[in-house]
Amino acid sequence: MFMGEYRHSLDDKGRLFIPARMRELLGSRFVITKGLDHCLFLYSGKEWEGVQERLSQLPLSSAEARAFARFFFSGASECEPDKQGRILVPQPLRQHADLVRETVIVGVATRVEIWPAEGWQQYAVESQTSPEELAENLGKLGLL
Repeated sequence: MFMGEYRHSLDDKGRLFIPARMRELLGSRFVITKGLDHCLFLYSGKEWEGVQERLSQLPLSSAEARAFARFFFSGASECEPDKQGRILVPQPLRQHADLVRETVIVGVATRVEIWPAEGWQQYAVESQTSPEELAENLGKLGLL
């Protein structure tokens, strides 16, 4: 399970250090793609297969399903960390997430998210809902 929050900088070539514990869980090859909320998602190979399977079950007749699949898969790229534990974040993905220099890498159970530091801070401010209120709302849906 991915968890924790780490701060690292993109280098001039667009490479980003991925924390060792996260690299262990991601495996030697994994997938980076456009995420929601203007961040990037990293998936292990096994988790990516599950995501692909779930998205392939969406009805082709649905314009929303087609649009989401295009969004999600068009930015996907396979990653392999170098000997220093860095990955190259493709330019289109850096643009999608507005990554320039300072980043926040967040473990979110089944995936890793990469945020621009300012975007992560802004998200924290904008999502002012208390954890207790979120838990209560999710409880009403039978999720907690």
